[in-house]
Amino acid sequence: MDPTYKDLGDHTETIQIEYDPNQVSYRELVQVFWESHDATHPSWSRQYMSIIFFHNRDQQKIAMETRDLEALRRGRKVQTAITPYKMFYPAEDYHQKYRLKMHRDILEEYRSFYPAPEDLTSSTSAARVNGYLAGEGDLIQFEKEAPSLGLSQEAIDKVRKTLSDY
Repeated sequence: MDPTYKDLGDHTETIQIEYDPNQVSYRELVQVFWESHDATHPSWSRQYMSIIFFHNRDQQKIAMETRDLEALRRGRKVQTAITPYKMFYPAEDYHQKYRLKMHRDILEEYRSFYPAPEDLTSSTSAARVNGYLAGEGDLIQFEKEAPSLGLSQEAIDKVRKTLSDY
C-alpha cells in the first residue's frame, strides 16, 4: 500500500539524497548521518525510526561497518535499521520546501523557473535555499554557493539577511 499523510502503514519518513560520487562518497554521507543524531536511542514509532537504505552490497557493507564503529564510539548498541532500498515516496506538495514557502517572493521566483510542482520539489537549488532559510549552513557557505543558485540579487540578499539573523 502506498503511504499517505494520514496512513503511513509500515513506511518511515525519510529523505532521499542524490549525490555525485565524484564529489562526495557514500561513506562520507553516512558519516554525516551518524554525526547528525544519536542512533542509540530506540525510536518510539516506525514513522520516525533511524534507518539507512542501501542500493548495493558495497553500500550495505559501508553502512554496517560505520554502524559498528558508531556503536563503539558511543559505547551502546545502535538502533538504526539498515535496509535494502525499494521505493521512495515524496511527501505531498504542501509538505515540500516549508521554509521557502514562508518567503513567498523567493518561492515565486523559483516557481517562474519551475512551474511544475514536481520540478520545484526536485530542484537542488530550491532545496539548498530552503535549508539556508531554515538556518542550516552558514553565511560563508552561502556566499560561496549563491552565484550557482540561479536567483536574482534581491533574492540572494533576502537569504543572506535571513542567515545573518540566525
